[in-house]
Amino acid sequence: MATEPLRGVRVLDLTNVLAGPYCCYQLALMGAEVIKVERPGSGDLARVLGADPDRNKAGMGISFLAQNAQKKSITLDMKSSRGKALLKLLVQSADVLVENFRPGVMDRLDLGYEVLRAENPALIYCAISGFGQDGPRRDDPAYDQIVQGISGVMSITGAPDTAPYRVGYPLADTVGGLTAAFAVSTALNAKPRGTFLDIAMSEAVISTMGWVVSNYLVGGVMPGAHGNENTTSAPSGTFATSDSPINIAANRDEQWQALARHLGREELLDDPDYATREDRKRNRHALRGELEKSLKSRRANEWVAELNGLGVPTGRVQTVPEALADEQLAGRGLIGTLQVDGEDMQLAGSPVVMDGQRSMPQAAPPKLGADNAAIWSELGLSTDELNELAKDGVI
Repeated sequence: MATEPLRGVRVLDLTNVLAGPYCCYQLALMGAEVIKVERPGSGDLARVLGADPDRNKAGMGISFLAQNAQKKSITLDMKSSRGKALLKLLVQSADVLVENFRPGVMDRLDLGYEVLRAENPALIYCAISGFGQDGPRRDDPAYDQIVQGISGVMSITGAPDTAPYRVGYPLADTVGGLTAAFAVSTALNAKPRGTFLDIAMSEAVISTMGWVVSNYLVGGVMPGAHGNENTTSAPSGTFATSDSPINIAANRDEQWQALARHLGREELLDDPDYATREDRKRNRHALRGELEKSLKSRRANEWVAELNGLGVPTGRVQTVPEALADEQLAGRGLIGTLQVDGEDMQLAGSPVVMDGQRSMPQAAPPKLGADNAAIWSELGLSTDELNELAKDGVI
């Protein structure tokens, strides 16, 4: 199917919380069979994280629900000898294994890449960590906020008088997970298959800071926090109106001229402080103040419609609920409804549209160990063996 290019690919998801689960969720939405391999009794830590205490108690926390639909769940104690043997058996049937333990953990369990590659030479082994599998920081904890700080993101977020600021969602986890999903998808195309992917969240984040990094490395410009101002042009940033803020990106001269004329501020076009792009950049704060004298006279939606109509890129600054209710997003169907324990639950689907179709989760996030019988039986274990393994806490 157009929306399932990874159909037939089996992914073992040994990950916890966000970066790894988000990676594997994207693979699941692309059609891969994703099997979560979780610790018996507790499972993914995200099962007890989220804003709803009752869901946390039930092991289906909102943080877990967000990126674990369309997956299966089995339990396995990988510290036990029988558990190690079962993981090796499972690897023989897999195409991909994704883990986000600290570097060295899988090797200490005697389940590292070289060991598992002996079971399946075509295995794509993806290790996600905060800072990579080697280097002086490899053993440091990889929490999102730590990575945001170390990668430099916080130093350029906020205004000069408020930075450093954390980006308002787990940027490093999400970018790291998306990078890993991209890397896995790429490795699946290799012939022959089989590789070790070392994904560092910090490096994934720095890679997305392209202009900031290049301006420093090539142009010698020290990165700084500029609030809502686009440092490449002016007027380009966030402006106040009579009710809510809007973003205006008048990056070209003709857009700047159209903006000034529409606001009835033609005199600004003749002001030497604003004559060129560089002049406007140098005097951007004074220019914003001048433009807001006019912008504050009317509502945001009016300005957005009129300025976009003139070819001046403009958009409202929306809250998350407003963004989710926006007719553009709602009309394209990014958010779908799925039955979870008899309850209609809204979850995000794939951000990719293929041939006009978007892949949406068809199966609810799994209960812990919900697929133990099906998966382990498929690999040849009998009911008696499964009962014994469950009794001994191996699964």
